[in-house]
Order: sequence, then C-alpha cells, then structure tokens
Amino acid sequence: PATAGMENRKPIVMQSHLDMVHQKNNDTIFDFDTQGIEMYVDEDWVRANGTTLGADNGIGVATIMAVLASKEIVHPAIEALFTIDEETGMTGAMGLKGGLLEGQILLNLDTEEDDEIDIGCAGGVDVTARAEYDEEETPDGSVGYRITVKGLKGGHSGMDIHKGLGNANKMMNRLLFNGFDNFGLQISKINGGSLRNAIPRESVAEVIIAKVYDEAFVFDMQQIVRDIKAEYATTEPKLEIVFEKLEDTPTKVMPPVAQYYLVRAIYTAHNGVYKMSADFDDLVETSNNIAKVTVGDGKLQVQCLTRSSVESSKFDLANGLRAAFELMGCEVEFSGSYPGWTPNPNSSILPVLSDLYEKQNGKSANVVACHAGLECGILGTNYPDMEMISFGPTIRGAHSPEERVSISSVQKYWTFVLEILKNIPLK
Repeated sequence: PATAGMENRKPIVMQSHLDMVHQKNNDTIFDFDTQGIEMYVDEDWVRANGTTLGADNGIGVATIMAVLASKEIVHPAIEALFTIDEETGMTGAMGLKGGLLEGQILLNLDTEEDDEIDIGCAGGVDVTARAEYDEEETPDGSVGYRITVKGLKGGHSGMDIHKGLGNANKMMNRLLFNGFDNFGLQISKINGGSLRNAIPRESVAEVIIAKVYDEAFVFDMQQIVRDIKAEYATTEPKLEIVFEKLEDTPTKVMPPVAQYYLVRAIYTAHNGVYKMSADFDDLVETSNNIAKVTVGDGKLQVQCLTRSSVESSKFDLANGLRAAFELMGCEVEFSGSYPGWTPNPNSSILPVLSDLYEKQNGKSANVVACHAGLECGILGTNYPDMEMISFGPTIRGAHSPEERVSISSVQKYWTFVLEILKNIPLK
C-alpha cells in the first residue's frame, strides 16, 4: 500500500525480469546450474569472472526488492511484477492475463544507459531453418582440420547490433565458402553461437580436404584470415581464427551438393542492421542476428532473431531469411513472435521523469525508443490503458562475459528512483 500522504497518487507497477543470459568464455570452468556468479569490483564496475553478470535484469529486481523491504521510502501504492523467461521467449509477460494488475503506470527497470528514458522498443520473431542430409564417407586421401573463430566481443543482439561487431557464424561461413570453392573442403560438423539474443562470439567447425591441397589450403586460408582481421581491427581487436590439424580425420561429411547450398544460403542471409528508423535519430528499426548454426550427424539448423519496431518490416526481413533457406530445401519456422512497444510521447509520467532527471543532473535526459525487446509491448496488449516507461543504470556488454554495471551509475539511478516514487502524478 501507499505510504502516509501518498494515497491520492496513481498506483504503479514496478517490473523487472528474473532470468539472465548464461554465457561464459570457452576457457572458463563454470556450471550455471550449481554455482553462483563470481562477482568482483573493478574500479567503478562490478563484473563477473569469465561469465555474464546478470545485472540484466538483476539490478531491476534488486531495486524492487529494496523498495518493498524499506520502511522509510516514500511511494504510492505499488504492485511488484517479476517475470520469467524474458531472455528466451518472454513467456512470463505473454502469460500475464488482463485484470490482474490495478496499477495505472508501469516502471520497467530494464534499460542500460543511465541518461536515457525509453518510451518504445522493438518486437521480434525467431526464424529457424532445419534440414536433413545423407552423410557420406570421407574420401580416401583426406586430412582433417578444426577451424575455430573466437575472441569476439559478442553482446546484445538488439542494443549492440549497430556497432559493427563480428558475427562468428558469418566469419566461419566465409572461411568455409572459400575453402569449398577453392579446395573442395567438406564439412563434418559446425557448432557456432549459442542464444538468439546474443551476437555469436565463437564458432568451431571440423572439415576435411584432400591431402594434395594441404599446404595450399593453409596458405590461402591465412590470407583470408589476415583480411578478416584487418577489416575488424578496430571493433574486434581480440579476434582469433585458428586452424588445427586433426589427429583423427572425420569419417563422415556433408555431401558437396548440400554443402554448396548451405554456405550460399548463410552468405545470402542478412545479418546486422537492415533498416534505420525514419522517425528517431540513430535508432535501428529492423535487424537480424544469425545466432546459432549447428551441422552434423545428418542434420543442420540455423537459428536467427529478427527484430523491428515496425511489425510489417519485421516480417519483411523474416521472409527474406525464409526465402534464402527454403531455396536450399530447408523447412523454415517462425515462432515466439512478440510485438513492439509503440512510443507514447504524451503520457503523464514522461514529463515527470524528464523534469526530475534534469533537476538532478543539470541536463536533459535522452528520450528514446530502443532496439531491444522490452516486455512493455507484450504487457500493453492486455493492459492497453496502462502508461509505461523504462529506465535503468549503465550496463555494458550485456549477454556476453564482458557484462558489467557501473557502481556510480547505480547510485545515480537509485536517487532517481526515489525521486520518481515521491512524484508520481495524482489520480
């Protein structure tokens, strides 16, 4: 209930999601099922040791719990809404029925720049291509190689998609395409990327080539590696591409015809920014992340996450991906579609936050829409009259082991939260 004197204010919902993205570096030994995150302080940053931190969205959860636990914080009537599965399907938000909540204003605590106030976000759809193929025996006189792409930054496939970061799946496909065309390389296995909402940092492939091409293959591939590293020298300085000769040559490989279509389909499939917004400066409208590629044992699968703040544009790009993979004989499935959150610049809560931010910091906040998939769009389908707004402290590298949250920013954000609770509009 409201604290004394705040009963005449609009009731609010404070909302955050409970789940986090589970990512770790290949050389980090860590079991997310049994171990707690190993946090440490690095100057102004809280980080985790070789894994994601969970500040997305643990900071929001902690904020709500701190408000609920306090006997001193001034606030209107509050409903605390904790959702599950935001990172892998938003099923919690989708499962919330209308009529349960009475709040008139929702504060979503799930953004990652402390000078931004979000009033809109992108929707998304999962695009999955699948096919089966008949493996064939490895030809006599072959040698095997393991190709590893690693050291990429990764990151959030919405918030970071415009930064020109490397996609391990696209890089690997570039190597396989050239190796196949120039030396008849054949794929045995590929395992690239992990979650749909994380830009893939690593990919590993096992391949074979004819022994007669061994030296020429390595020489040619190293030139391609130099080209890729030169292209990404600024954005991906830690990129590594490693070729290791296998002691045991793979015994089964993908047939040349199936492989011909696979590497061309992945080359064709769009990755990255597809369209910029015409309504908001520097906002990505539509994008795609080729998130995970797996090949082996006669099966292949490519998983993508397509995002857009415009529903028709979202499916325009998704259909482009569908066309590329159907042309190679894949079955393509659309799933987990969720709507964007249409900005409402006339809400009663926006001027409250804007004025408080400027008073607190001596400058205006950036009022924006973001390219991430916040839950506000989904929640708004069952609560169309509820005003929604989103803000949070500064988090960097979300969805990657580089995830970190600024201590000074959390202090700034917490002060902001307390002032917002005092100044919720009258009923």
